[in-house]
Amino acid sequence: MHKSGFVNIIGNPNVGKSTLMNALVGERLSIITSKAQTTRHRIMGIVSGDDFQIVYSDTPGILKPTYKLQESMMKFVTGALTDADVILYVTDTVEQSERAAGIIDRINRSGIPTIVVINKIDLSTPAALDALVGKWQAEIPAARIVPVSAREGFNVEGVFRTILDLLPEGPAFYPKDTLTDKTLRFFASEIIREKILRFYDKEIPYCCQIEIESYREEPAIDRIAATIYVSRESQKGILIGHKGEKLKRVGQAAREDMEQFLQKKVFLQLFVKVSEDWRNDDRQLRRFGYELE
Repeated sequence: MHKSGFVNIIGNPNVGKSTLMNALVGERLSIITSKAQTTRHRIMGIVSGDDFQIVYSDTPGILKPTYKLQESMMKFVTGALTDADVILYVTDTVEQSERAAGIIDRINRSGIPTIVVINKIDLSTPAALDALVGKWQAEIPAARIVPVSAREGFNVEGVFRTILDLLPEGPAFYPKDTLTDKTLRFFASEIIREKILRFYDKEIPYCCQIEIESYREEPAIDRIAATIYVSRESQKGILIGHKGEKLKRVGQAAREDMEQFLQKKVFLQLFVKVSEDWRNDDRQLRRFGYELE
């Protein structure tokens, strides 16, 4: 008997969806920062064994869109509610479920096997956790409730076992040595974007989009050239910094992470360009790989 299926991870921003997926996959595939809206695309991580294959899908946090980029992000979320074999709804010990009332209603009506993962239990008390388990059992009656601390690695194995139990029988969808559906170019751009999220405040990280202009693999080194697009000229100056010092810090940190990810040397060049209001520009969004239809 072989089991396989798509396990889609859904939830509000900042509840630890990406941390959980990275823990389940055993690789750092999704951006992790303390800022909301760090995941923009739907990112797959594939875990295979002799008798199973789990295709995890990390999605952007649930939000009310205010521009076209966020509308595209929410399409990844709604799509994940329709093509899942198992839904992993991630919450934590402090968020309010009312923020995702519409999504919870759709989960209840979907009939798709669902696991509610209560994350960050290291920040809770046993009594408060018991109350949360009861609350979520009432919110999604058919779901299995699994408390975890993804950051601490506590009970991630329990989530994995519950998924295996719910997974349907079927053949593998991908070759067993496949880790993800994304390219090296994608991960290079995400590593750069993660550094921008880490080093800059306010609107700057959310106005940036990375495009890999060239990616040349050589035996001893990968040579990468990337352009960071911002929405306004003033953001370009902030991003580059005095004498280019801020951009240099981004490049150095990104290169170090790329070398760790690729296990080889990397030569990275960064450029900054202005693309006026790209977050509301259909042509630009399609070029950057976002779905608009």
